[in-house]
Amino acid sequence: MLYSEFAKIMTSHRMNRYLVASTGDSRKALTLYRKNLLISQELFTIVGCFEIALRNAIDEHYLDILGNDWLRSAATVGGIFDEVDTILTKDTINEGLRKLRRNYTHPKLVAELGFGFWRFMFAPHQYARAGQTLLQIFPSKPKSTRATQYNNNYIFNELAKIYKIRNRIAHHEPICFTPLFPIKNTTYVRDNYGAILQLFQWMNIDEHALLYGLDHVVAVCNDIDRM
Repeated sequence: MLYSEFAKIMTSHRMNRYLVASTGDSRKALTLYRKNLLISQELFTIVGCFEIALRNAIDEHYLDILGNDWLRSAATVGGIFDEVDTILTKDTINEGLRKLRRNYTHPKLVAELGFGFWRFMFAPHQYARAGQTLLQIFPSKPKSTRATQYNNNYIFNELAKIYKIRNRIAHHEPICFTPLFPIKNTTYVRDNYGAILQLFQWMNIDEHALLYGLDHVVAVCNDIDRM
């Protein structure tokens, strides 16, 4: 397909940053657009595996501490999230329960709740209400130093970065540029990819074995860099 036809479908506004990053070479711009789709697909797969591993680790931790229906119990009157500063967490759980209705099981509710919900388990109020023990799911996390506190806030902020790029991919926004500029750059992808692998390692998960045959992020980044 010619660039003009492609841009008509995808809109010139959307394609312009690819054209600028390709110094006006329309053929190169088309290739870069397709490479962005490919790296988005690759990274979204990694994020998806991480999201499932994270929510399962959080759930298993609280199952042992708070009981088999800990989520539903947490959102009841008098539950641990029945407080003003955790009301959105309570409401999110109850919305999941309303969607499931008679089909409720605890595993189904776990699957119903999104990345944003699980990220907020490390937010200050949620972390405190649930007993301040959740960092135990990262047994290989480094010890805090004066320079860096590897606490729940650190994890929350790392997850926020991953959540942001996840949403960019989900909303079909490009990830192959320097943020806010039409400059071809894979640093943004590589940094988030590295953060995910690090968190896997802190969870004592063999990320290479888990992602075997699925992980081509570095290879596609290299292809983009060589363009």
